[in-house]
This record gives sequence, C-alpha cells and structure tokens, in this order.
Amino acid sequence: MEFVFDKEKNKEKIENFKMFIQDHKDTSGVLMPVLQEAQNVFGYLPLEILQLISRTLNIPMSEIYGVATFYAQFSFVPKGENIISVCLGTACYVKGAQTILEEIENQLGIKAGYTTPDLQFSINSTRCVGDCSLAPVIVINEDIYPKVSKDQIKGLIEKYKSEV
Repeated sequence: MEFVFDKEKNKEKIENFKMFIQDHKDTSGVLMPVLQEAQNVFGYLPLEILQLISRTLNIPMSEIYGVATFYAQFSFVPKGENIISVCLGTACYVKGAQTILEEIENQLGIKAGYTTPDLQFSINSTRCVGDCSLAPVIVINEDIYPKVSKDQIKGLIEKYKSEV
C-alpha cells in the first residue's frame, strides 16, 4: 500500500519545516536533526520531504537514505493511530508470540512494519518489553496486555477501532 503525501494539506507544516532547515543548515552534522524534525512534524519521512531536504542541504538522496535506513527511529510509512507492538523476545516467542503476530497480521491484512490503509493500525515486532513472566505480551499504544492468546486478538483490535 502506497501512501500519498498531501502537500496542500501539509502546506503550513512544510513551510515551518523549511524555516527549521534554514535556521539549522549551517550547523555541523545537520542531517540528523533535520531528519528527526521531519519525523516529528510529519510522523514519517515522505519522499517529497526527503527530496526537499536533499535540494535544500545539497545532500544526495543516497546519503539521506543511508542515514534514515540505519536508524530504527525513522519510518518511510506513516504510523497508524494505534500502534500494536508484539514482543518476540525469547520468553514471548516460546509462549507463542509468533502465532499472535500472525493472527494480528491476518486480522488487519498487513504485515509487521506496515500500516493499514485507513491509518488506524500499525504493527511492530519488538525484541523485549520487559514483562517476560507475563509472556506472551503485546502493547497497544501505552496499554500492556499480558498472557495474550490468539483468541483475544479480534476483541483487542475491535476495542481500538474508530468509526471511519
């Protein structure tokens, strides 16, 4: 699923972001703070914004992608309103977390690392959330769900669905 970045809808954000770049363009190591600001402002790194950064700072797109793909904090896909994180650490994995992840993917029709077309849900796999005795664990936004079973997934997703 490809997401279309609406330049008109984001016009004010783009103008403010351009001012941020201008204010910082002479700073040593400017790329990282500019990418962080773009991620904060837009929620992800749209191609159009990466091209703007490239043109304004005279940095090749290959270098920008090199930095942006190296750090996990950056995303090229907008995040959903609800972020579901499935712990795949050893304890959770042994207790069936992979099956839980697959059920969430099936229910939402997307794979981990992606966002539903309606921007309601994103799925992440994580390595450990620190609740190993409660495995398997999933986190939805800030809510922690311990000892989750495959049968609970549909109800949990319904709980977070918004009316569209």
